[in-house]
Amino acid sequence: MDQLALIIGLLLATVVAVGLGDRLRLPYPVLMLLLAVGLTFIPGFPDLDIAPELILPIFLPPLLFATAQRSSWAVFRVRWRTLIMLAVALVVITTAVVAGAAWLMIPGIGIPAAIALGAMVAPPDPVAVESVAGRVHMPRRLITVLQSEGLFNDAAAIVIFQAAVAAAVGGTRIGPDVVLKFVIGAAVAVVAGIAMGWLTAIITRLVASMVARSAVTLVVPFAAYILAEEVHASGVIAVVVTALEMQRHSRPQDAAERVTRTAFWDVVELLVTALAFGLVGLEIRHVIRDEGSDIWGMLGVAAVVCVLVFAVRFLWLAVLAMGGRKRRNALQPTSAKEVLILTWCGMRGLATLALALALPLTLADGTPFPARDYLLVIACAVLLATLVLPGLTLPWLMRVLNASNDGTEERDAALVLAQRAQAAAVAALKEHDLMKDLPPEKVALVKEKMGRLHAELLDGSLRNESVADLRVRGRGLAIAVQTIALDAARQEVVLARNEPDMDPEVADRVLRQLDLRTMIMPE
Repeated sequence: MDQLALIIGLLLATVVAVGLGDRLRLPYPVLMLLLAVGLTFIPGFPDLDIAPELILPIFLPPLLFATAQRSSWAVFRVRWRTLIMLAVALVVITTAVVAGAAWLMIPGIGIPAAIALGAMVAPPDPVAVESVAGRVHMPRRLITVLQSEGLFNDAAAIVIFQAAVAAAVGGTRIGPDVVLKFVIGAAVAVVAGIAMGWLTAIITRLVASMVARSAVTLVVPFAAYILAEEVHASGVIAVVVTALEMQRHSRPQDAAERVTRTAFWDVVELLVTALAFGLVGLEIRHVIRDEGSDIWGMLGVAAVVCVLVFAVRFLWLAVLAMGGRKRRNALQPTSAKEVLILTWCGMRGLATLALALALPLTLADGTPFPARDYLLVIACAVLLATLVLPGLTLPWLMRVLNASNDGTEERDAALVLAQRAQAAAVAALKEHDLMKDLPPEKVALVKEKMGRLHAELLDGSLRNESVADLRVRGRGLAIAVQTIALDAARQEVVLARNEPDMDPEVADRVLRQLDLRTMIMPE
Protein backbone atom coordinates (compact mmCIF):
# COMPACT_ATOMS: atom_id res chain seq x y z
CA MET A 1 0.00 0.00 0.00
CA ASP A 2 2.90 2.37 0.69
CA GLN A 3 4.12 1.89 -2.89
CA LEU A 4 0.69 2.70 -4.34
CA ALA A 5 0.29 5.73 -2.07
CA LEU A 6 3.73 6.99 -3.14
CA ILE A 7 2.89 6.66 -6.85
CA ILE A 8 -0.43 8.47 -6.38
CA GLY A 9 1.36 11.14 -4.40
CA LEU A 10 3.90 11.67 -7.17
CA LEU A 11 1.12 11.93 -9.75
CA LEU A 12 -0.65 14.55 -7.63
CA ALA A 13 2.63 16.37 -7.16
CA THR A 14 2.87 16.51 -10.95
CA VAL A 15 -0.07 18.89 -11.07
CA VAL A 16 1.62 21.14 -8.52
CA ALA A 17 4.93 20.99 -10.39
CA VAL A 18 3.29 21.86 -13.72
CA GLY A 19 1.42 24.80 -12.18
CA LEU A 20 4.53 26.03 -10.41
CA GLY A 21 6.59 25.59 -13.57
CA ASP A 22 4.13 27.69 -15.55
CA ARG A 23 4.34 30.50 -13.01
CA LEU A 24 8.13 30.38 -12.67
CA ARG A 25 8.74 29.55 -16.34
CA LEU A 26 10.77 26.49 -15.33
CA PRO A 27 10.54 22.91 -16.65
CA TYR A 28 8.30 20.75 -14.51
CA PRO A 29 10.49 17.58 -14.79
CA VAL A 30 13.32 19.42 -13.02
CA LEU A 31 10.91 20.62 -10.35
CA MET A 32 9.61 17.06 -9.91
CA LEU A 33 13.16 15.78 -9.46
CA LEU A 34 13.97 18.41 -6.84
CA LEU A 35 10.66 17.81 -5.10
CA ALA A 36 11.30 14.05 -4.94
CA VAL A 37 14.80 14.58 -3.57
CA GLY A 38 13.42 16.90 -0.92
CA LEU A 39 10.62 14.52 0.09
CA THR A 40 13.03 11.69 0.77
CA PHE A 41 14.65 13.71 3.56
CA ILE A 42 11.40 13.36 5.51
CA PRO A 43 11.91 10.70 8.22
CA GLY A 44 10.05 7.49 7.42
CA PHE A 45 9.38 8.45 3.80
CA PRO A 46 8.84 5.20 1.84
CA ASP A 47 11.08 4.07 -1.02
CA LEU A 48 9.68 3.30 -4.47
CA ASP A 49 11.05 -0.18 -5.14
CA ILE A 50 11.23 -0.90 -8.88
CA ALA A 51 13.55 -3.62 -10.13
CA PRO A 52 16.37 -1.95 -12.14
CA GLU A 53 15.73 -4.18 -15.16
CA LEU A 54 12.13 -2.89 -15.32
CA ILE A 55 12.86 0.86 -15.29
CA LEU A 56 13.61 1.18 -19.00
CA PRO A 57 10.79 -1.15 -20.18
CA ILE A 58 8.25 0.73 -18.04
CA PHE A 59 9.16 4.35 -18.74
CA LEU A 60 11.14 4.48 -21.98
CA PRO A 61 8.57 3.08 -24.50
CA PRO A 62 5.75 5.59 -23.86
CA LEU A 63 8.11 8.56 -23.60
CA LEU A 64 9.99 7.70 -26.80
CA PHE A 65 6.71 6.96 -28.59
CA ALA A 66 5.22 10.31 -27.57
CA THR A 67 8.28 12.19 -28.85
CA ALA A 68 8.60 10.18 -32.08
CA GLN A 69 4.95 10.84 -32.96
CA ARG A 70 5.94 14.45 -33.56
CA SER A 71 8.35 13.49 -36.33
CA SER A 72 8.21 11.72 -39.72
CA TRP A 73 10.23 9.41 -41.95
CA ALA A 74 10.93 12.21 -44.42
CA VAL A 75 12.58 14.33 -41.75
CA PHE A 76 14.87 11.49 -40.68
CA ARG A 77 15.95 10.92 -44.27
CA VAL A 78 17.14 14.52 -44.25
CA ARG A 79 18.72 14.28 -40.78
CA TRP A 80 20.75 11.11 -41.30
CA ARG A 81 24.06 12.99 -40.86
CA THR A 82 22.80 14.45 -37.59
CA LEU A 83 21.74 11.00 -36.42
CA ILE A 84 25.13 9.46 -37.13
CA MET A 85 27.21 12.34 -35.76
CA LEU A 86 25.20 12.92 -32.59
CA ALA A 87 23.23 9.79 -31.77
CA VAL A 88 26.13 7.41 -32.50
CA ALA A 89 29.48 9.17 -32.89
CA LEU A 90 29.08 11.56 -29.95
CA VAL A 91 27.93 8.72 -27.69
CA VAL A 92 31.00 6.67 -28.63
CA ILE A 93 33.40 9.61 -28.14
CA THR A 94 31.87 10.60 -24.79
CA THR A 95 32.04 6.99 -23.64
CA ALA A 96 35.71 6.75 -24.60
CA VAL A 97 36.74 10.01 -22.94
CA VAL A 98 34.86 9.33 -19.71
CA ALA A 99 36.11 5.74 -19.61
CA GLY A 100 39.72 6.89 -20.01
CA ALA A 101 39.38 9.46 -17.25
CA ALA A 102 37.69 6.98 -14.90
CA TRP A 103 40.35 4.34 -15.57
CA LEU A 104 43.05 6.84 -14.64
CA MET A 105 41.37 8.27 -11.55
CA ILE A 106 39.54 5.33 -9.93
CA PRO A 107 41.83 2.62 -8.51
CA GLY A 108 41.07 -0.92 -9.65
CA ILE A 109 38.12 -0.04 -11.84
CA GLY A 110 39.24 -1.96 -14.93
CA ILE A 111 38.60 -1.03 -18.55
CA PRO A 112 35.20 -2.78 -18.96
CA ALA A 113 33.70 -1.11 -15.87
CA ALA A 114 35.12 2.25 -16.98
CA ILE A 115 33.48 1.81 -20.39
CA ALA A 116 30.20 0.93 -18.67
CA LEU A 117 30.41 4.25 -16.80
CA GLY A 118 31.04 6.12 -20.04
CA ALA A 119 28.02 4.50 -21.68
CA MET A 120 25.85 5.34 -18.68
CA VAL A 121 26.53 9.08 -18.82
CA ALA A 122 26.79 9.47 -22.62
CA PRO A 123 23.18 9.74 -23.91
CA PRO A 124 21.14 12.94 -23.37
CA ASP A 125 17.49 12.44 -22.52
CA PRO A 126 14.97 13.49 -25.24
CA VAL A 127 12.13 13.93 -22.76
CA ALA A 128 14.05 16.39 -20.60
CA VAL A 129 15.14 18.35 -23.66
CA GLU A 130 11.57 18.52 -25.02
CA SER A 131 10.13 19.79 -21.76
CA VAL A 132 12.82 22.44 -21.30
CA ALA A 133 13.33 23.69 -24.86
CA GLY A 134 9.65 24.26 -25.54
CA ARG A 135 9.30 26.64 -22.59
CA VAL A 136 12.10 28.99 -23.62
CA HIS A 137 10.96 29.43 -27.23
CA MET A 138 14.03 27.77 -28.65
CA PRO A 139 14.23 27.95 -32.46
CA ARG A 140 12.54 24.95 -34.06
CA ARG A 141 15.68 24.05 -36.01
CA LEU A 142 17.65 23.52 -32.80
CA ILE A 143 14.82 21.52 -31.26
CA THR A 144 14.81 19.21 -34.28
CA VAL A 145 18.54 18.65 -33.85
CA LEU A 146 18.00 17.68 -30.21
CA GLN A 147 15.02 15.47 -31.12
CA SER A 148 17.03 13.64 -33.76
CA GLU A 149 19.81 12.98 -31.30
CA GLY A 150 17.60 12.00 -28.39
CA LEU A 151 15.44 9.46 -30.16
CA PHE A 152 18.29 7.11 -31.08
CA ASN A 153 21.28 7.75 -28.83
CA ASP A 154 19.97 5.46 -26.08
CA ALA A 155 20.28 2.53 -28.49
CA ALA A 156 24.03 3.02 -28.98
CA ALA A 157 24.63 3.61 -25.27
CA ILE A 158 22.70 0.51 -24.21
CA VAL A 159 24.61 -1.76 -26.60
CA ILE A 160 27.97 -0.45 -25.36
CA PHE A 161 26.85 -0.73 -21.73
CA GLN A 162 25.66 -4.31 -22.10
CA ALA A 163 28.87 -5.37 -23.82
CA ALA A 164 31.00 -3.67 -21.15
CA VAL A 165 29.09 -5.23 -18.26
CA ALA A 166 29.25 -8.67 -19.87
CA ALA A 167 33.01 -8.28 -20.31
CA ALA A 168 33.45 -7.12 -16.71
CA VAL A 169 31.37 -9.96 -15.26
CA GLY A 170 32.94 -12.63 -17.45
CA GLY A 171 36.47 -11.31 -17.27
CA THR A 172 36.74 -10.95 -21.05
CA ARG A 173 37.60 -8.10 -23.41
CA ILE A 174 35.26 -5.94 -25.48
CA GLY A 175 35.83 -6.83 -29.11
CA PRO A 176 34.82 -5.30 -32.46
CA ASP A 177 31.75 -7.52 -32.45
CA VAL A 178 30.01 -4.69 -30.54
CA VAL A 179 29.72 -2.74 -33.79
CA LEU A 180 28.29 -5.74 -35.62
CA LYS A 181 25.88 -6.38 -32.77
CA PHE A 182 24.67 -2.78 -32.89
CA VAL A 183 24.14 -2.82 -36.66
CA ILE A 184 22.31 -6.15 -36.63
CA GLY A 185 20.23 -5.13 -33.61
CA ALA A 186 19.27 -1.85 -35.28
CA ALA A 187 18.31 -3.59 -38.53
CA VAL A 188 16.17 -6.18 -36.76
CA ALA A 189 14.57 -3.42 -34.67
CA VAL A 190 13.62 -1.48 -37.81
CA VAL A 191 11.94 -4.58 -39.23
CA ALA A 192 10.14 -5.20 -35.93
CA GLY A 193 8.98 -1.58 -35.76
CA ILE A 194 7.68 -1.60 -39.34
CA ALA A 195 5.83 -4.86 -38.67
CA MET A 196 4.33 -3.50 -35.46
CA GLY A 197 3.23 -0.30 -37.21
CA TRP A 198 1.61 -2.29 -40.01
CA LEU A 199 -0.15 -4.58 -37.53
CA THR A 200 -1.39 -1.62 -35.51
CA ALA A 201 -2.81 0.00 -38.66
CA ILE A 202 -4.80 -3.18 -39.36
CA ILE A 203 -6.08 -3.41 -35.78
CA THR A 204 -7.22 0.21 -35.67
CA ARG A 205 -9.17 -0.27 -38.90
CA LEU A 206 -10.93 -3.36 -37.51
CA VAL A 207 -11.83 -1.84 -34.13
CA ALA A 208 -14.90 0.39 -34.25
CA SER A 209 -14.51 2.06 -30.83
CA MET A 210 -12.52 5.27 -30.98
CA VAL A 211 -11.56 4.91 -27.32
CA ALA A 212 -10.26 1.39 -27.95
CA ARG A 213 -8.21 2.58 -30.92
CA SER A 214 -6.57 5.21 -28.74
CA ALA A 215 -5.94 2.61 -26.04
CA VAL A 216 -4.16 0.41 -28.60
CA THR A 217 -1.57 3.12 -29.07
CA LEU A 218 -0.66 2.84 -25.38
CA VAL A 219 -0.08 -0.91 -25.66
CA VAL A 220 1.88 -0.78 -28.92
CA PRO A 221 5.07 0.94 -27.62
CA PHE A 222 5.49 -1.66 -24.87
CA ALA A 223 4.80 -4.49 -27.32
CA ALA A 224 7.36 -3.16 -29.81
CA TYR A 225 9.99 -2.71 -27.09
CA ILE A 226 9.49 -6.16 -25.58
CA LEU A 227 9.37 -7.87 -28.99
CA ALA A 228 12.65 -6.27 -30.07
CA GLU A 229 14.39 -7.03 -26.79
CA GLU A 230 13.24 -10.67 -26.94
CA VAL A 231 15.00 -11.13 -30.30
CA HIS A 232 18.10 -9.28 -28.98
CA ALA A 233 17.42 -6.16 -31.04
CA SER A 234 17.14 -2.52 -29.95
CA GLY A 235 13.86 -1.83 -28.20
CA VAL A 236 14.54 1.90 -28.46
CA ILE A 237 14.77 1.86 -32.25
CA ALA A 238 11.76 -0.46 -32.53
CA VAL A 239 9.56 1.96 -30.57
CA VAL A 240 10.66 4.97 -32.63
CA VAL A 241 10.12 3.15 -35.93
CA THR A 242 6.68 1.98 -34.77
CA ALA A 243 5.64 5.56 -34.03
CA LEU A 244 6.92 6.79 -37.39
CA GLU A 245 5.10 3.97 -39.21
CA MET A 246 1.84 4.72 -37.42
CA GLN A 247 2.11 8.35 -38.46
CA ARG A 248 2.81 7.26 -42.03
CA HIS A 249 -0.37 5.16 -42.03
CA SER A 250 -2.47 8.04 -40.68
CA ARG A 251 -5.48 8.74 -42.88
CA PRO A 252 -6.94 12.20 -43.61
CA GLN A 253 -10.45 11.07 -42.63
CA ASP A 254 -9.41 10.03 -39.09
CA ALA A 255 -10.09 13.50 -37.68
CA ALA A 256 -11.91 12.50 -34.48
CA GLU A 257 -9.39 9.76 -33.75
CA ARG A 258 -6.44 12.15 -34.10
CA VAL A 259 -8.02 14.69 -31.75
CA THR A 260 -8.83 12.00 -29.17
CA ARG A 261 -5.42 10.36 -29.45
CA THR A 262 -3.57 13.66 -29.12
CA ALA A 263 -5.46 14.58 -25.96
CA PHE A 264 -4.93 11.08 -24.57
CA TRP A 265 -1.18 11.13 -25.21
CA ASP A 266 -0.78 14.64 -23.81
CA VAL A 267 -2.02 13.29 -20.46
CA VAL A 268 0.02 10.07 -20.67
CA GLU A 269 3.23 11.91 -21.53
CA LEU A 270 2.75 14.43 -18.73
CA LEU A 271 2.14 11.82 -16.02
CA VAL A 272 4.78 9.32 -17.16
CA THR A 273 7.41 12.05 -17.52
CA ALA A 274 6.72 13.41 -14.06
CA LEU A 275 6.68 9.93 -12.51
CA ALA A 276 9.96 9.07 -14.22
CA PHE A 277 11.74 12.16 -12.96
CA GLY A 278 10.19 11.69 -9.54
CA LEU A 279 11.78 8.24 -9.57
CA VAL A 280 15.11 9.79 -10.55
CA GLY A 281 14.90 12.09 -7.54
CA LEU A 282 14.01 9.25 -5.19
CA GLU A 283 16.88 7.09 -6.42
CA ILE A 284 19.42 9.91 -6.17
CA ARG A 285 18.54 10.37 -2.52
CA HIS A 286 18.74 6.59 -2.08
CA VAL A 287 22.30 6.58 -3.42
CA ILE A 288 23.29 9.50 -1.20
CA ARG A 289 21.86 7.75 1.84
CA ASP A 290 23.55 4.42 1.09
CA GLU A 291 26.99 5.92 0.54
CA GLY A 292 26.89 8.09 3.64
CA SER A 293 30.06 10.01 4.44
CA ASP A 294 32.04 8.03 1.83
CA ILE A 295 30.39 10.08 -0.88
CA TRP A 296 32.56 13.12 -0.11
CA GLY A 297 35.67 11.28 -1.28
CA MET A 298 34.00 10.51 -4.61
CA LEU A 299 32.84 14.01 -5.47
CA GLY A 300 36.19 15.11 -6.90
CA VAL A 301 36.18 12.41 -9.56
CA ALA A 302 32.47 13.03 -10.18
CA ALA A 303 33.14 16.72 -10.78
CA VAL A 304 35.88 15.93 -13.30
CA VAL A 305 33.55 13.58 -15.19
CA CYS A 306 30.81 16.24 -15.23
CA VAL A 307 33.20 18.78 -16.73
CA LEU A 308 34.36 16.24 -19.33
CA VAL A 309 30.77 15.47 -20.35
CA PHE A 310 30.11 19.16 -21.04
CA ALA A 311 33.51 19.72 -22.68
CA VAL A 312 33.30 16.76 -25.06
CA ARG A 313 29.83 17.79 -26.19
CA PHE A 314 30.90 21.41 -26.71
CA LEU A 315 33.99 20.49 -28.75
CA TRP A 316 32.13 17.96 -30.90
CA LEU A 317 29.33 20.40 -31.64
CA ALA A 318 31.92 23.06 -32.48
CA VAL A 319 33.46 20.71 -35.05
CA LEU A 320 30.00 20.06 -36.51
CA ALA A 321 29.31 23.79 -36.61
CA MET A 322 32.41 24.42 -38.72
CA GLY A 323 31.39 21.66 -41.09
CA GLY A 324 27.79 22.84 -41.09
CA ARG A 325 28.77 26.32 -42.27
CA LYS A 326 30.71 24.87 -45.17
CA ARG A 327 27.83 22.60 -46.24
CA ARG A 328 25.09 25.02 -45.23
CA ASN A 329 23.52 22.15 -43.34
CA ALA A 330 20.50 23.58 -41.52
CA LEU A 331 20.27 20.55 -39.23
CA GLN A 332 23.58 21.22 -37.47
CA PRO A 333 24.73 24.13 -35.32
CA THR A 334 26.10 26.96 -37.43
CA SER A 335 27.37 29.46 -34.84
CA ALA A 336 29.06 29.64 -31.46
CA LYS A 337 25.76 30.74 -29.94
CA GLU A 338 24.00 27.61 -31.18
CA VAL A 339 26.88 25.40 -30.06
CA LEU A 340 26.60 26.81 -26.54
CA ILE A 341 22.82 26.32 -26.44
CA LEU A 342 22.98 22.75 -27.72
CA THR A 343 25.77 21.96 -25.28
CA TRP A 344 23.70 23.28 -22.39
CA CYS A 345 20.76 21.14 -23.55
CA GLY A 346 22.67 17.85 -23.30
CA MET A 347 20.57 16.80 -20.31
CA ARG A 348 20.92 13.28 -18.95
CA GLY A 349 17.91 11.55 -17.48
CA LEU A 350 16.09 8.26 -17.29
CA ALA A 351 18.50 6.13 -19.35
CA THR A 352 21.47 7.21 -17.23
CA LEU A 353 19.65 6.31 -14.03
CA ALA A 354 18.35 2.98 -15.33
CA LEU A 355 21.75 1.85 -16.59
CA ALA A 356 23.41 2.87 -13.33
CA LEU A 357 20.91 0.87 -11.29
CA ALA A 358 21.32 -2.09 -13.67
CA LEU A 359 24.96 -2.55 -12.69
CA PRO A 360 25.36 -6.05 -11.20
CA LEU A 361 26.44 -6.41 -7.59
CA THR A 362 29.04 -9.12 -8.21
CA LEU A 363 31.15 -10.66 -10.94
CA ALA A 364 30.97 -14.25 -12.12
CA ASP A 365 33.41 -15.39 -9.42
CA GLY A 366 31.39 -13.73 -6.65
CA THR A 367 33.66 -10.73 -6.09
CA PRO A 368 32.07 -7.27 -5.95
CA PHE A 369 31.61 -5.39 -9.21
CA PRO A 370 34.60 -3.01 -9.59
CA ALA A 371 33.98 0.43 -8.07
CA ARG A 372 30.20 0.03 -8.27
CA ASP A 373 29.59 2.64 -5.57
CA TYR A 374 31.85 5.09 -7.41
CA LEU A 375 29.95 4.53 -10.65
CA LEU A 376 26.56 5.13 -9.03
CA VAL A 377 27.70 8.38 -7.42
CA ILE A 378 29.29 9.65 -10.63
CA ALA A 379 26.18 8.79 -12.67
CA CYS A 380 23.95 10.67 -10.22
CA ALA A 381 26.33 13.64 -10.19
CA VAL A 382 26.31 13.84 -14.00
CA LEU A 383 22.54 13.54 -14.01
CA LEU A 384 22.14 16.40 -11.56
CA ALA A 385 24.77 18.60 -13.23
CA THR A 386 23.38 18.17 -16.74
CA LEU A 387 19.70 18.27 -15.85
CA VAL A 388 19.11 20.58 -12.88
CA LEU A 389 21.70 23.27 -13.64
CA PRO A 390 20.83 23.71 -17.35
CA GLY A 391 17.12 23.22 -16.67
CA LEU A 392 17.02 26.09 -14.21
CA THR A 393 19.38 28.41 -16.11
CA LEU A 394 18.43 27.83 -19.76
CA PRO A 395 15.78 30.61 -19.78
CA TRP A 396 18.42 33.05 -18.50
CA LEU A 397 20.95 31.83 -21.08
CA MET A 398 18.46 32.27 -23.93
CA ARG A 399 17.79 35.84 -22.81
CA VAL A 400 21.49 36.66 -22.51
CA LEU A 401 22.24 35.25 -25.96
CA ASN A 402 19.08 36.83 -27.39
CA ALA A 403 18.36 33.47 -29.00
CA SER A 404 14.66 33.01 -28.23
CA ASN A 405 12.42 32.47 -31.21
CA ASP A 406 9.44 34.81 -31.65
CA GLY A 407 7.60 32.17 -33.68
CA THR A 408 7.82 34.04 -36.99
CA GLU A 409 9.37 31.11 -38.84
CA GLU A 410 6.69 28.70 -37.62
CA ARG A 411 3.89 31.14 -38.44
CA ASP A 412 5.26 31.64 -41.94
CA ALA A 413 5.45 27.88 -42.48
CA ALA A 414 1.93 27.46 -41.14
CA LEU A 415 0.69 30.26 -43.43
CA VAL A 416 2.15 28.57 -46.51
CA LEU A 417 0.64 25.23 -45.51
CA ALA A 418 -2.73 26.81 -44.73
CA GLN A 419 -2.75 28.43 -48.16
CA ARG A 420 -2.00 25.05 -49.73
CA ALA A 421 -4.90 23.54 -47.79
CA GLN A 422 -7.21 26.34 -48.91
CA ALA A 423 -6.16 25.90 -52.54
CA ALA A 424 -6.78 22.14 -52.32
CA ALA A 425 -10.25 22.78 -50.84
CA VAL A 426 -11.20 25.20 -53.62
CA ALA A 427 -9.85 22.81 -56.28
CA ALA A 428 -11.93 19.96 -54.83
CA LEU A 429 -15.09 22.06 -54.96
CA LYS A 430 -14.42 22.96 -58.57
CA GLU A 431 -13.77 19.32 -59.43
CA HIS A 432 -17.08 18.17 -57.89
CA ASP A 433 -18.87 21.24 -59.28
CA LEU A 434 -21.32 21.25 -56.36
CA MET A 435 -21.56 25.01 -56.02
CA LYS A 436 -23.51 25.29 -59.26
CA ASP A 437 -26.53 23.86 -57.41
CA LEU A 438 -26.42 26.49 -54.65
CA PRO A 439 -28.26 29.81 -54.77
CA PRO A 440 -26.01 32.81 -55.56
CA GLU A 441 -26.04 34.09 -51.98
CA LYS A 442 -24.91 30.67 -50.72
CA VAL A 443 -22.12 30.54 -53.28
CA ALA A 444 -20.90 33.87 -51.93
CA LEU A 445 -20.93 32.51 -48.38
CA VAL A 446 -19.00 29.39 -49.39
CA LYS A 447 -16.39 31.43 -51.23
CA GLU A 448 -16.05 33.73 -48.25
CA LYS A 449 -15.62 30.69 -45.99
CA MET A 450 -12.92 29.20 -48.21
CA GLY A 451 -11.21 32.58 -48.38
CA ARG A 452 -11.03 32.66 -44.58
CA LEU A 453 -9.87 29.07 -44.18
CA HIS A 454 -6.16 29.77 -43.94
CA ALA A 455 -6.74 32.53 -41.36
CA GLU A 456 -8.78 30.15 -39.18
CA LEU A 457 -6.06 27.53 -39.43
CA LEU A 458 -3.45 30.02 -38.25
CA ASP A 459 -5.23 31.74 -35.37
CA GLY A 460 -6.96 28.60 -34.13
CA SER A 461 -10.44 30.17 -34.11
CA LEU A 462 -13.27 27.91 -35.16
CA ARG A 463 -15.96 30.32 -36.23
CA ASN A 464 -19.13 28.49 -37.24
CA GLU A 465 -21.38 31.35 -38.26
CA SER A 466 -21.13 30.42 -41.96
CA VAL A 467 -22.57 27.01 -41.21
CA ALA A 468 -25.48 28.64 -39.36
CA ASP A 469 -26.14 30.90 -42.32
CA LEU A 470 -25.99 28.03 -44.76
CA ARG A 471 -28.57 26.07 -42.79
CA VAL A 472 -31.27 28.52 -43.81
CA ARG A 473 -31.60 26.97 -47.30
CA GLY A 474 -29.85 24.08 -48.95
CA ARG A 475 -28.59 22.74 -45.61
CA GLY A 476 -27.62 19.27 -46.84
CA LEU A 477 -25.87 20.51 -49.95
CA ALA A 478 -24.04 23.22 -48.04
CA ILE A 479 -22.73 20.69 -45.51
CA ALA A 480 -21.64 18.42 -48.36
CA VAL A 481 -19.71 21.34 -49.85
CA GLN A 482 -17.88 21.95 -46.57
CA THR A 483 -17.21 18.23 -46.11
CA ILE A 484 -15.58 17.93 -49.51
CA ALA A 485 -13.54 21.08 -48.93
CA LEU A 486 -12.30 19.97 -45.51
CA ASP A 487 -11.50 16.45 -46.73
CA ALA A 488 -9.37 17.88 -49.52
CA ALA A 489 -7.63 20.30 -47.14
CA ARG A 490 -6.80 17.50 -44.67
CA GLN A 491 -5.50 15.31 -47.48
CA GLU A 492 -3.15 18.08 -48.57
CA VAL A 493 -1.80 18.62 -45.05
CA VAL A 494 -1.29 14.88 -44.43
CA LEU A 495 0.69 14.62 -47.67
CA ALA A 496 2.69 17.75 -46.83
CA ARG A 497 3.61 16.32 -43.41
CA ASN A 498 5.66 13.62 -45.12
CA GLU A 499 7.66 16.08 -47.21
CA PRO A 500 11.37 16.42 -46.26
CA ASP A 501 11.30 20.21 -45.85
CA MET A 502 8.12 20.26 -43.75
CA ASP A 503 8.25 20.60 -39.98
CA PRO A 504 5.90 17.83 -38.74
CA GLU A 505 4.82 19.86 -35.71
CA VAL A 506 3.71 22.76 -37.92
CA ALA A 507 1.74 20.33 -40.07
CA ASP A 508 0.20 18.76 -36.97
CA ARG A 509 -0.85 22.19 -35.74
CA VAL A 510 -2.66 23.00 -39.00
CA LEU A 511 -4.12 19.50 -39.24
CA ARG A 512 -5.51 19.76 -35.71
CA GLN A 513 -7.45 22.90 -36.64
CA LEU A 514 -8.91 21.11 -39.67
CA ASP A 515 -9.80 18.11 -37.52
CA LEU A 516 -11.54 20.31 -34.95
CA ARG A 517 -13.39 22.13 -37.72
CA THR A 518 -14.59 18.78 -39.06
CA MET A 519 -15.78 17.62 -35.64
CA ILE A 520 -17.95 20.71 -34.97
CA MET A 521 -19.72 20.49 -38.32
CA PRO A 522 -23.45 19.66 -37.99
CA GLU A 523 -24.56 16.15 -38.88
